[in-house]
Amino acid sequence: MARAPNYDQERKERDRQKAAKKAEKLAAKVAARERSKPEAKVEAETGE
Repeated sequence: MARAPNYDQERKERDRQKAAKKAEKLAAKVAARERSKPEAKVEAETGE
């Protein structure tokens, strides 16, 4: 016999996974911005 679906729990799990993926992308974006920031600062200093 098939189990009864638990729609609320399944939706919460999907939302949790979506939020985790979004947070991971945001963290990667921030890390990339931090990596590029010092290079831009060095280029500005050498350009003067």
